[in-house]
Amino acid sequence: MGEGATLEELMSQVADFVTKREWEVFHNPKDLAIAMAVEASELLEHFLWRTPEEINQLLPELKEKIEEELADVFIYGLSMANALSVDLADAIHRKLRKNEKRFPVDRFRGRAYG
Repeated sequence: MGEGATLEELMSQVADFVTKREWEVFHNPKDLAIAMAVEASELLEHFLWRTPEEINQLLPELKEKIEEELADVFIYGLSMANALSVDLADAIHRKLRKNEKRFPVDRFRGRAYG
């Protein structure tokens, strides 16, 4: 599974990785939420104290590290969805519909706040 893998395939791949290592006991919602926050912090570390211009300049050398941290965040997110039996695709679609109502295009196009 590489490029073009579905969300379900990725969730299955992550579940298989966890199962083969017998890590289910460690993959409870609390610890997975903490792990996601830790990995998100590691992602943020690459941007800390840098201007947008500095980041753009450093991006070629930082991109692989940023990709790895971003992947870690998502892997833990997929693990949490597995642990809680969440249909992640459905949850994402529901959240997008909710956000469409909360942030209508006519009020928020090109703006972060209304």
